[in-house]
Amino acid sequence: MNQPAAQAGDKRQVRSRPADWSRFRSVKLPLMLMTVPFFLLVLVFAYVPIFGWVMAFQDYFPGKGMLSQSFVGFKHFERMFADDEFYRALRNTLVLSFLGLLVSPAPMALALLLNEVRRKWFRKTIQIITSFPNFISWIIVFSVFFAFFSVEDGVINKLFLELGIWKTPSNILADPSAAWVFQTLVGMWKGLGWGAIIYLAALAGIDQELYEAARVDGANRFREAWHISLPGMLPTFVVLFILGIGGMLSGGGFEQMFTFSNPMVVEKLDNLDTYVYRTGLQGIAFSYATAVGLAKSLVSILLLLGANAISKRINGSSVL
Repeated sequence: MNQPAAQAGDKRQVRSRPADWSRFRSVKLPLMLMTVPFFLLVLVFAYVPIFGWVMAFQDYFPGKGMLSQSFVGFKHFERMFADDEFYRALRNTLVLSFLGLLVSPAPMALALLLNEVRRKWFRKTIQIITSFPNFISWIIVFSVFFAFFSVEDGVINKLFLELGIWKTPSNILADPSAAWVFQTLVGMWKGLGWGAIIYLAALAGIDQELYEAARVDGANRFREAWHISLPGMLPTFVVLFILGIGGMLSGGGFEQMFTFSNPMVVEKLDNLDTYVYRTGLQGIAFSYATAVGLAKSLVSILLLLGANAISKRINGSSVL
């Protein structure tokens, strides 16, 4: 009796194969083909340019083919470690990145506070207001801060002078002693609401029965937030923190530092990205700029792998 049943099972399996292939060809294959253009875009714009790293080992001259350039080995890397401006840019990058990591819990705190707001319309309003700066360009952000902190007709200067708080106008946009902290606060203000959205999504994934059980045990809202909401957001924070460590050599990014830079604060805001732009494009030193960019990419990968390994060993969560 078992043999006929086995034969019937084999026949059903044989009959199901054409049906599976037909479903794959009619449903799954068109969906997979729709992803091909996106994979090609990633290949063309993310992986093909990696071939340009060969410029770091050449004396690149525009107009000649990449394979026709003269090979110079590690000449540009030696120049990089002998350039004082490179160390200045590296210092600014590390300081700005470290300050950015210090304020990285701010979006999580905002999400926690928004989650405790019971009036939905008020929570949505605050969320929209805090998220809006993320979608405006750095040029507009600079224009806004210039309108507030301009020495001649800035709103803040006028208000504080009229109230007698300041005796003379303050030009914080050109104050090198406050440049690092000010740019950190500007970056936090711009990305605060968007970061909170990510943590609110993490909060939405927490099982609501945990809150109900906590209320039954007599826990107040502070205890619920501390023992349920905060641990529920912690894995997301760890992932974003690891990615932040991997991006430490960005130091505020190119757009922000380039937009807010001026001769008074360039000593504090010149990071590796603006340094590469200045030496590579403005200084026509393409090979040297490529060498700096290559070194930055390799160190960023090592930082990411190191932070990922440490996080995996400490709490078991990691990105890779």
